[in-house]
Formats: sequence, structure tokens, C-alpha cells
Amino acid sequence: MLETPLVEMLGIGYPIIQAGMGPWSTERLCIASADAGILGVVSTVGLAYKIAVPSALEDGADVWDRTPYELLRMTLDSVGEKTAESGGIFGVNIPLAQEFAELIEGLFKATTDARKDPDIARRLKVIITSAGNPTPWSGTIRESGALWFHVAPSVYHARKAEQAGADLVIASGREGGGHVAFEPVHTMTLLPAVVDAVDLPVVGAGGFCDGRGLVAALCLGAVGVQMGTRFIATRESDFQPMWKDKVLEAGTDGSVVGISVFGPARYLKNGVSLRLGELLQKGFEEGYQEGVDLETRGIELSMAGEEPDRAVFFGGEVAGRIDGVPTVEEVVAEIAREAEEVAAAVLEPGGRR
Repeated sequence: MLETPLVEMLGIGYPIIQAGMGPWSTERLCIASADAGILGVVSTVGLAYKIAVPSALEDGADVWDRTPYELLRMTLDSVGEKTAESGGIFGVNIPLAQEFAELIEGLFKATTDARKDPDIARRLKVIITSAGNPTPWSGTIRESGALWFHVAPSVYHARKAEQAGADLVIASGREGGGHVAFEPVHTMTLLPAVVDAVDLPVVGAGGFCDGRGLVAALCLGAVGVQMGTRFIATRESDFQPMWKDKVLEAGTDGSVVGISVFGPARYLKNGVSLRLGELLQKGFEEGYQEGVDLETRGIELSMAGEEPDRAVFFGGEVAGRIDGVPTVEEVVAEIAREAEEVAAAVLEPGGRR
């Protein structure tokens, strides 16, 4: 049941993608995910804005002395080295938002240049783009030699990705954490609609954390799932302990959509996210500057692990179904076990759940 086209395309063990989740670092999480047999993903936004520090620079070297190109190269080299023994497969997430435009070229170049190493090229298999128009970058991505996945929050954006030349679409429903579409179309509706609309393989994102969800996505026509919030609450993740605690504390009504720099985003509820939600309700343009100021300060606090009521915590509705902080390997193994069990109960004659 778990031998899907995503597994075959990437040579991974399970049809699961670990989401990029910038601007926070996902270097350690990517390594653990790749080692566990899923697609690990390096976030690039924090590297580009020099607010996420590669492990190679944690000896005190000044991040401001490095270009985004250099920071991403260091990160990709580190991930490649630390996943060499397991043969882990990984990729990078590069947002294409207009606000990010001046930094994008260096990130693509870093990815392309990293793939000049034959071992890295065999395992750095994917560029995932999101949050912007993919068409102007299609030639650049193709020159890298990597597979190209694009995150789409609507049927319209999925079709645009297909026209631009993407190899796979990640259909991201509104219940997901982080950046979401203005229109509230959720995964149960969006995922099968995108499957029907494009001739590309489709991965579901938004609302997935376990084997039952994976089987549901496959039943809706997906070839796998992407998960973010579930992987925040793991032992290896780069996120601060107070963020992991916040995931465990959240109920199914514990998130809110509010203003973010690239558009709306889903946050776990606290004082600042409730204010961001109020600003969005008043109007995105009207509340934008106050919202971005609050978010910027909230990101600083979440990275420092300080002031949990003013820090921002991206997180999906699925946080309300997460009740532990296991290792990534344990998460993946449990998802696989449960998916096999559920699929057998659903598909076998006389099966019962």
C-alpha cells in the first residue's frame, strides 16, 4: 500500500514529505527525516534573511559575513554529509513571493552548485517552490536537474504549476499551518479537485499527522502527504521546546488565521496570533503593517524561546491531535504501521475498522 508513485519517483521508503516551514531552520529535522526514509526538506527563507544559522556556523562565526548562497551551500553540504550513511533523500523549499525576489537567484544557484557533487546530486532530488508565481523560474529550476514540486492552495495555482513545467503538485488545504490561501478551501475538497484538474502526481498537505490521514489522502487520489506541524513536535526538530509544548497544548480549535508577510497564515492561538487574526478580519491591506511588525517581533521571540504569548507559532488545526514528542523515526514507523492496518481493514473483504 505504501509503494506509491512518490516512493518510486524519489527512492524513499514512505510516501511522506517533511514540510520546509521557514523562516525557521529545519536542518536537523531534514537530516532526521531523510534518515527515517522520507523526504527531508531544508527551509531557505531564514538562511536568506540570515536569521537561521547553519550548524557549521554555530562556533560563533558571524552569519552577517556570509551571503545567502554561502549559507545554503553550507547547509546542503552538512545535510549531505550527515545523511550519507543512510542514503537519505532530501530537498529544498524556496518561496517565490515577490517580497523575496532579490534573494531567490542565489538560493537556486546554491542548490544547482551543490548538485555538482555526484553523491549530493543522487540524493538532493527536489526543489519545492511555494508562495509565488512559478513560471518565471521554470528555466532556472530545470537547469538544476532536480525534480520540481510546487505547493498550490487552489486548483488555479495547481494548473499554473503544471503549465510552468512542475513534476508534482502539493495541494495545500486551509487547515495547514503557516501560509494559507485567502480563500478557505480545505483539504477534503481541495485535494480531489486538484487530482482531477491536473495530469501530474499530487501530494496532500494540511491536516495530516498519522496513518489514517495518509490512507485518506491516497483514497482521494494523492500519492503521498506533506506534514509540518507533526514534525515540529519531534525530538530532533530545530524548533524551541516552548513551540513543541504549544503544539501539545493546542486543541482542534487552537489555531487562527491572521496576517503574515506573504499573505494569511495559520498560527497556534496566543495573544499575538489573536491580534493578527483581528487585523486580517479588518482587511489585509489596512492591517498589513501592524501585522508584519507583530509577526517580525514574534519570529524573533520564537527563535529565542522567549515570551510565549508574544512569540508566533505557525501550526495547523491538526495540532489538536498531537499528544507526544517522539523521534522522527518513531513518527514515521507509527504512521506506516497504522496505514497498513487501516488499509487492510478498509480494503480486505470483511475488513472492519
